[in-house]
Amino acid sequence: MTSRKARGARPLPSSSASPGAGPLQAPGLLRRLLRAKDRMDAASHEAWPVERLAAVSGVSEAHFARSFKQAFGIPPHRYLLTRRIEQAIGLLRDTGMSVTEIAYATGWESLGTFGRIFRDITGRSPGAMRREAQAAGHQFGRIPACVLKAAQRPDLDIAVLEKRRRMAEGTVPPSTQEVL
Repeated sequence: MTSRKARGARPLPSSSASPGAGPLQAPGLLRRLLRAKDRMDAASHEAWPVERLAAVSGVSEAHFARSFKQAFGIPPHRYLLTRRIEQAIGLLRDTGMSVTEIAYATGWESLGTFGRIFRDITGRSPGAMRREAQAAGHQFGRIPACVLKAAQRPDLDIAVLEKRRRMAEGTVPPSTQEVL
C-alpha cells in the first residue's frame, strides 16, 4: 500500500491547519447549522437558547454549540448579539424610533442591558450612535444598505465580558472602526 503523500493526494485536514479550525464538517451538518443560523437571522428578536437551536438542527446541544463555533467562527450567542446590534444600528440610523422601542424591537428584554451591551460592542451609546449617523447621513445615502450593514457589522471575536475587562486594563482597542 502506498501512502496518500506518495500517491500525490492532498493531506487530510487537521485541527492544526489553522487556529480554531478542525476537520471539515459533513455537508448535511452544515446545512442543518445554516438552517438554525437562518432562523436566528429571520427572528433575531426572539429568544434563541442553544436548546432551541439544537432542536432546529436536529443535533444535541453540545454538538450544536461546538459545530456552530467551528463552522462560523463564533458561538451562537455571540452571533445573535451581533445580529441584534447590527439591526439596532440600522434602526438608529434609518428610523425615528426611540432607543427604548429599538431595544425591544431587536429582542432585548431590558433597556439597561441593551445600552450596556451596545456600548461594550460599538464603543458608543445608542444615542451617540444615532447622532453620528444623522450627522453623516448624507454621506451614506448612495451606498446600498447591504454594503453599509457589512461595513458597520460589530466585531465580536472575543466575549463581551472579556472585552470589558481588557478595555478596563487598556489592552484592547474599540472593536469597530469608522468607515468613511
